[in-house]
Amino acid sequence: MAEHDGKVALVTGGSQGIGKGICLAFARQGASVVVHGLTQDAADETVAEIEAAGGRAVATIGPIDDIETSERAVGLALSEFGRLDHLATSAGIQRYGDVVETSPALWDEVFDVNVKGVYLAAHVALPAIRSTGNGSVAVISSVQGVANQNLVAAYVASKGALNALCRAMAVDEAQYGVRVNSVLPGSVDTPMLRTSASEFSDGTPAGIESVLATWGSAHPLGRIARPGEIGEVVSFLASDRASFITGAQITVDGGLLCRIAAPLPDA
Repeated sequence: MAEHDGKVALVTGGSQGIGKGICLAFARQGASVVVHGLTQDAADETVAEIEAAGGRAVATIGPIDDIETSERAVGLALSEFGRLDHLATSAGIQRYGDVVETSPALWDEVFDVNVKGVYLAAHVALPAIRSTGNGSVAVISSVQGVANQNLVAAYVASKGALNALCRAMAVDEAQYGVRVNSVLPGSVDTPMLRTSASEFSDGTPAGIESVLATWGSAHPLGRIARPGEIGEVVSFLASDRASFITGAQITVDGGLLCRIAAPLPDA
Protein backbone atom coordinates (compact mmCIF):
# COMPACT_ATOMS: atom_id res chain seq x y z
CA MET A 1 0.00 0.00 0.00
CA ALA A 2 1.38 3.39 -1.00
CA GLU A 3 1.89 6.05 1.64
CA HIS A 4 -0.87 8.41 0.49
CA ASP A 5 -3.45 5.90 -0.78
CA GLY A 6 -6.94 7.31 -0.32
CA LYS A 7 -5.65 10.82 0.34
CA VAL A 8 -6.20 13.96 -1.75
CA ALA A 9 -3.72 16.79 -2.23
CA LEU A 10 -4.16 20.25 -3.70
CA VAL A 11 -0.99 21.84 -5.06
CA THR A 12 -1.04 25.49 -6.05
CA GLY A 13 1.48 26.35 -8.71
CA GLY A 14 1.45 22.63 -9.44
CA SER A 15 1.71 22.85 -13.21
CA GLN A 16 5.46 23.49 -13.36
CA GLY A 17 8.67 23.77 -11.38
CA ILE A 18 8.65 22.81 -7.71
CA GLY A 19 4.87 22.52 -7.71
CA LYS A 20 4.95 19.93 -10.46
CA GLY A 21 7.60 18.02 -8.53
CA ILE A 22 5.25 18.01 -5.53
CA CYS A 23 2.30 16.80 -7.62
CA LEU A 24 4.32 13.92 -9.04
CA ALA A 25 5.66 12.94 -5.61
CA PHE A 26 2.16 12.86 -4.11
CA ALA A 27 0.83 10.85 -7.05
CA ARG A 28 3.65 8.29 -6.86
CA GLN A 29 2.58 7.59 -3.28
CA GLY A 30 -1.06 7.07 -4.24
CA ALA A 31 -2.66 10.45 -3.61
CA SER A 32 -5.25 11.93 -5.94
CA VAL A 33 -4.03 15.37 -6.93
CA VAL A 34 -5.69 18.67 -7.81
CA VAL A 35 -3.15 20.45 -9.99
CA HIS A 36 -3.50 24.22 -9.94
CA GLY A 37 -1.74 26.29 -12.57
CA LEU A 38 -1.92 29.65 -14.26
CA THR A 39 -2.46 28.26 -17.77
CA GLN A 40 -4.60 25.34 -18.90
CA ASP A 41 -1.98 23.76 -21.14
CA ALA A 42 0.62 23.48 -18.37
CA ALA A 43 -1.87 22.16 -15.82
CA ASP A 44 -3.23 19.61 -18.29
CA GLU A 45 0.30 18.46 -19.09
CA THR A 46 1.00 17.68 -15.44
CA VAL A 47 -2.32 15.85 -15.11
CA ALA A 48 -1.54 13.80 -18.21
CA GLU A 49 1.86 12.83 -16.80
CA ILE A 50 0.24 11.66 -13.55
CA GLU A 51 -2.47 9.71 -15.37
CA ALA A 52 0.05 8.10 -17.72
CA ALA A 53 1.74 6.65 -14.64
CA GLY A 54 -1.57 5.28 -13.35
CA GLY A 55 -2.47 8.09 -10.97
CA ARG A 56 -5.54 10.27 -10.58
CA ALA A 57 -5.48 14.03 -11.09
CA VAL A 58 -7.56 16.96 -12.25
CA ALA A 59 -6.54 20.44 -13.37
CA THR A 60 -7.73 23.87 -12.35
CA ILE A 61 -6.39 27.29 -13.29
CA GLY A 62 -6.58 30.92 -12.26
CA PRO A 63 -4.65 33.72 -10.56
CA ILE A 64 -3.74 32.59 -7.08
CA ASP A 65 -4.37 36.03 -5.57
CA ASP A 66 -8.09 35.72 -6.47
CA ILE A 67 -10.17 33.86 -3.89
CA GLU A 68 -12.36 32.37 -6.61
CA THR A 69 -9.33 30.39 -7.83
CA SER A 70 -8.96 28.71 -4.46
CA GLU A 71 -12.70 28.16 -4.17
CA ARG A 72 -12.74 26.39 -7.53
CA ALA A 73 -9.73 24.26 -6.62
CA VAL A 74 -11.11 23.12 -3.26
CA GLY A 75 -14.55 22.58 -4.78
CA LEU A 76 -12.96 20.40 -7.44
CA ALA A 77 -11.17 18.30 -4.83
CA LEU A 78 -14.42 17.70 -2.97
CA SER A 79 -16.56 17.05 -6.05
CA GLU A 80 -14.05 14.78 -7.82
CA PHE A 81 -12.45 12.98 -4.89
CA GLY A 82 -14.76 13.58 -1.92
CA ARG A 83 -12.19 15.01 0.48
CA LEU A 84 -9.08 17.14 0.88
CA ASP A 85 -6.22 16.03 3.12
CA HIS A 86 -3.20 18.08 2.10
CA LEU A 87 -2.42 21.53 0.74
CA ALA A 88 0.95 22.46 -0.74
CA THR A 89 1.43 26.04 -1.92
CA SER A 90 4.09 26.58 -4.55
CA ALA A 91 2.79 29.43 -6.70
CA GLY A 92 5.21 32.33 -6.55
CA ILE A 93 7.05 35.04 -8.45
CA GLN A 94 10.53 36.57 -8.22
CA ARG A 95 11.19 40.27 -8.79
CA TYR A 96 14.40 42.24 -8.37
CA GLY A 97 15.21 45.62 -6.85
CA ASP A 98 16.07 47.39 -3.62
CA VAL A 99 13.39 49.33 -1.77
CA VAL A 100 14.11 52.50 -3.76
CA GLU A 101 13.90 50.76 -7.12
CA THR A 102 10.86 48.68 -6.13
CA SER A 103 7.67 50.53 -7.00
CA PRO A 104 4.58 50.22 -4.79
CA ALA A 105 2.88 48.36 -7.65
CA LEU A 106 5.73 45.83 -7.88
CA TRP A 107 5.76 45.37 -4.10
CA ASP A 108 2.02 44.68 -4.14
CA GLU A 109 2.37 42.25 -7.03
CA VAL A 110 4.93 40.17 -5.15
CA PHE A 111 2.96 40.13 -1.92
CA ASP A 112 -0.34 39.44 -3.69
CA VAL A 113 1.03 36.29 -5.31
CA ASN A 114 3.56 35.07 -2.75
CA VAL A 115 1.72 35.84 0.50
CA LYS A 116 -1.92 36.64 -0.19
CA GLY A 117 -2.09 33.64 -2.52
CA VAL A 118 -1.01 31.32 0.29
CA TYR A 119 -3.41 32.93 2.74
CA LEU A 120 -6.34 32.54 0.32
CA ALA A 121 -5.53 28.91 -0.46
CA ALA A 122 -5.28 28.06 3.25
CA HIS A 123 -8.34 30.16 4.10
CA VAL A 124 -10.49 28.14 1.70
CA ALA A 125 -8.82 24.72 2.07
CA LEU A 126 -8.40 24.42 5.82
CA PRO A 127 -12.04 23.76 6.74
CA ALA A 128 -11.96 20.66 4.51
CA ILE A 129 -8.51 19.61 5.74
CA ARG A 130 -9.55 20.03 9.38
CA SER A 131 -12.41 17.60 8.86
CA THR A 132 -9.95 14.77 8.15
CA GLY A 133 -8.36 15.11 11.60
CA ASN A 134 -4.94 14.27 10.14
CA GLY A 135 -4.11 16.75 7.40
CA SER A 136 -1.20 18.95 6.51
CA VAL A 137 -0.15 22.19 4.86
CA ALA A 138 3.29 22.70 3.31
CA VAL A 139 4.27 26.18 2.16
CA ILE A 140 7.15 26.60 -0.25
CA SER A 141 9.17 29.48 1.14
CA SER A 142 12.87 30.00 0.36
CA VAL A 143 16.28 30.19 1.98
CA GLN A 144 15.91 33.86 1.10
CA GLY A 145 13.34 34.12 3.86
CA VAL A 146 16.22 33.88 6.35
CA ALA A 147 19.28 35.06 4.36
CA ASN A 148 19.42 36.86 1.08
CA GLN A 149 21.19 38.19 -1.96
CA ASN A 150 21.19 41.87 -2.74
CA LEU A 151 18.42 43.53 -4.78
CA VAL A 152 15.59 41.18 -3.76
CA ALA A 153 13.77 43.33 -1.18
CA ALA A 154 10.18 42.46 -2.04
CA TYR A 155 10.87 38.78 -2.64
CA VAL A 156 12.73 38.17 0.61
CA ALA A 157 10.17 40.16 2.59
CA SER A 158 7.42 37.97 1.14
CA LYS A 159 9.27 34.77 2.02
CA GLY A 160 9.95 35.97 5.56
CA ALA A 161 6.24 36.69 5.87
CA LEU A 162 5.45 33.14 4.76
CA ASN A 163 7.68 31.67 7.45
CA ALA A 164 5.84 33.73 10.07
CA LEU A 165 2.46 32.78 8.61
CA CYS A 166 3.39 29.09 8.81
CA ARG A 167 4.24 29.41 12.48
CA ALA A 168 0.90 31.10 13.14
CA MET A 169 -1.03 28.44 11.24
CA ALA A 170 0.89 25.63 12.94
CA VAL A 171 -0.16 26.90 16.36
CA ASP A 172 -3.76 27.56 15.34
CA GLU A 173 -4.32 24.33 13.42
CA ALA A 174 -2.76 21.90 15.90
CA GLN A 175 -6.06 21.53 17.74
CA TYR A 176 -7.59 20.15 14.53
CA GLY A 177 -4.80 17.65 13.91
CA VAL A 178 -3.44 19.68 10.99
CA ARG A 179 0.32 20.11 10.75
CA VAL A 180 1.79 23.15 8.97
CA ASN A 181 5.40 23.50 7.86
CA SER A 182 7.43 25.72 5.56
CA VAL A 183 9.99 24.32 3.14
CA LEU A 184 13.00 26.49 2.30
CA PRO A 185 14.69 25.42 -0.94
CA GLY A 186 17.95 26.76 -2.23
CA SER A 187 18.35 27.11 -6.01
CA VAL A 188 16.07 24.72 -7.89
CA ASP A 189 15.97 24.07 -11.64
CA THR A 190 12.61 25.67 -12.40
CA PRO A 191 11.29 27.96 -15.14
CA MET A 192 11.45 30.83 -12.63
CA LEU A 193 15.13 30.21 -11.90
CA ARG A 194 15.90 29.90 -15.59
CA THR A 195 14.15 33.21 -16.24
CA SER A 196 16.33 34.80 -13.58
CA ALA A 197 19.42 33.18 -15.09
CA SER A 198 18.47 34.61 -18.45
CA GLU A 199 18.36 38.10 -16.95
CA PHE A 200 21.92 37.71 -15.68
CA SER A 201 23.37 36.14 -18.83
CA ASP A 202 23.41 36.80 -22.57
CA GLY A 203 20.14 34.88 -22.82
CA THR A 204 21.55 32.05 -24.91
CA PRO A 205 21.11 28.44 -23.75
CA ALA A 206 24.84 28.19 -23.07
CA GLY A 207 24.80 31.48 -21.15
CA ILE A 208 21.87 30.37 -19.01
CA GLU A 209 23.52 27.03 -18.23
CA SER A 210 26.70 28.85 -17.24
CA VAL A 211 24.83 31.03 -14.75
CA LEU A 212 22.98 28.02 -13.34
CA ALA A 213 26.28 26.21 -12.90
CA THR A 214 27.75 29.20 -11.09
CA TRP A 215 24.76 29.39 -8.76
CA GLY A 216 24.97 25.64 -8.22
CA SER A 217 28.63 25.93 -7.20
CA ALA A 218 27.55 28.08 -4.24
CA HIS A 219 25.90 24.99 -2.74
CA PRO A 220 28.31 22.57 -1.02
CA LEU A 221 26.72 19.71 -2.99
CA GLY A 222 27.89 21.55 -6.10
CA ARG A 223 24.64 21.83 -8.03
CA ILE A 224 21.13 23.21 -8.02
CA ALA A 225 18.25 20.97 -6.94
CA ARG A 226 15.76 19.10 -9.06
CA PRO A 227 12.06 19.93 -8.45
CA GLY A 228 11.37 16.33 -7.51
CA GLU A 229 13.82 16.55 -4.63
CA ILE A 230 11.66 19.26 -3.06
CA GLY A 231 8.55 17.26 -3.89
CA GLU A 232 9.82 14.26 -1.93
CA VAL A 233 10.29 16.42 1.16
CA VAL A 234 6.74 17.76 0.91
CA SER A 235 5.38 14.23 0.45
CA PHE A 236 7.26 13.13 3.56
CA LEU A 237 5.92 16.06 5.59
CA ALA A 238 2.39 15.04 4.62
CA SER A 239 2.96 11.45 5.71
CA ASP A 240 2.45 9.74 9.03
CA ARG A 241 6.24 9.45 9.28
CA ALA A 242 6.24 13.20 9.97
CA SER A 243 3.44 13.02 12.53
CA PHE A 244 5.27 15.13 15.15
CA ILE A 245 6.63 17.80 12.80
CA THR A 246 4.75 21.08 12.74
CA GLY A 247 5.75 24.73 12.79
CA ALA A 248 9.15 23.78 11.33
CA GLN A 249 11.24 25.48 8.69
CA ILE A 250 12.67 22.60 6.66
CA THR A 251 15.75 23.72 4.77
CA VAL A 252 16.38 21.84 1.52
CA ASP A 253 19.31 23.75 0.10
CA GLY A 254 22.22 21.43 -0.62
CA GLY A 255 24.09 22.98 2.29
CA LEU A 256 23.84 26.54 0.96
CA LEU A 257 23.15 28.24 4.29
CA CYS A 258 25.71 26.29 6.30
CA ARG A 259 28.78 27.59 4.47
CA ILE A 260 30.10 31.10 5.12
CA ALA A 261 31.01 33.30 2.17
CA ALA A 262 34.72 33.52 3.05
CA PRO A 263 36.28 30.20 2.03
CA LEU A 264 39.90 29.44 2.79
CA PRO A 265 42.27 30.04 -0.12
CA ASP A 266 43.30 27.01 -2.11
CA ALA A 267 46.35 25.25 -0.78
